[in-house]
Amino acid sequence: MLFLRLGNILRVSPALISLSKTMASNGNDPKSVYDFTVKDISGNDVSLEKYKGHVLIIVNVASQCGLTGTNYKELVELDEKYRDSKGLRILAFPCNQFGGQEPGSRDDIVCFMKKKNATFEMFDKIDVNGDNAHPLWKYLKSKQGGTLGNNIKWNFTKFIIDKNGQPVERHGPMTNPSKLVKSLEKYW
Repeated sequence: MLFLRLGNILRVSPALISLSKTMASNGNDPKSVYDFTVKDISGNDVSLEKYKGHVLIIVNVASQCGLTGTNYKELVELDEKYRDSKGLRILAFPCNQFGGQEPGSRDDIVCFMKKKNATFEMFDKIDVNGDNAHPLWKYLKSKQGGTLGNNIKWNFTKFIIDKNGQPVERHGPMTNPSKLVKSLEKYW
């Protein structure tokens, strides 16, 4: 019985490989972050194409992490300083995969943002790793791998996206947002 099941899997596998190659040759692989649509914190679809021509920081956030205070404070400061002058856009994605540190509802997250005076763009809660990882985050990880594998290791992993929608840098949770300025300057 096991042999028959294994045989069926092996017969299906070449078809899946063929389908995958066809999709890639048809140009269905994402070329930039602009090829993705995400849900904002209110549940509305947002095409990332709206950010064309802007340098982006895409970051996974959590409200109950030991890194939250510094990261939110410095993300707010970057947003206030560079949103208008340089066109920087910060796209924050709540994630509950690391220690259950973003357990709240959409309303809870919005309330927390207001307390932190965060006006950068907040999106719906997502997974960044595993089978249910959002396709945008799979793409980011494939383009900018991490230390000891591509998985996101913790809250506040930051990706810098250039004005062409290309992920150009990845910074781990221990890199505070204020330390990104020198990197950002290369892409303005």
